[in-house]
Amino acid sequence: MSAELREIWVYLAASPLAALTATLVAYQAGLWIYRRSGGNPIANPVLIAVVLLVGLLLASGTAYRTYFDGAQFVHFLLGPATVALAVPLYNQFRQVRRSALAIAVALVAGSLFAAGSAVLVAWLLGASQRTLISLAPKSVTTPVAMGIAEQLGGLPSLTAVVVILTGIVGAMLATWTLDLLRITDWRARGFAVGVASHGIGTARALQVNEVAGAFAGLAMGLNALATAVLLPLMWRLFAAP
Repeated sequence: MSAELREIWVYLAASPLAALTATLVAYQAGLWIYRRSGGNPIANPVLIAVVLLVGLLLASGTAYRTYFDGAQFVHFLLGPATVALAVPLYNQFRQVRRSALAIAVALVAGSLFAAGSAVLVAWLLGASQRTLISLAPKSVTTPVAMGIAEQLGGLPSLTAVVVILTGIVGAMLATWTLDLLRITDWRARGFAVGVASHGIGTARALQVNEVAGAFAGLAMGLNALATAVLLPLMWRLFAAP
């Protein structure tokens, strides 16, 4: 980048509007590619937007903190967006009530497996205890996962990265995996995606089917609660010195 262009970018980067605009444009580009691909899950718009934004920050030499200070309005909107998931859930409340027992069993099994599988693989590869703690809440929505990791002595920044990657990979591979396993019930498909891939997976489920989206949103919220309660107890029971 030439000195003149760099000076212009430094000036623009100081404005919150620049980071917000870059975020929206990157996501719109990802969404356009996703639609042009016929809705192929590999062309996940979140993944494409992340790649574009990382490339822009690296090319311009902009610090992430500078970018986040400008784009934090999008971060703020995650709260209302999460609350809005209650709308499809309300529409499917009768099905949720009829599936209460299955939901409870699937929640406990899914929550423990999501944390246990990550910890087991990392432990077999020789990861440190701090890394194991950071990986354990990988399937929980980011704010809750970071809080759990910090409480147990992990690295919240590492947890945030792993959570985002987990959501993206889950959104990309969930459809194929569930088809391979011949799981056709939209309630089961949605709940599985919500437990494993939190908000990003839930967004994908909503794109595919309303029932799946409702159960994915329910699973995301319940898994955050279950993991916040169960993981510290399990960690102190089995891993505390």
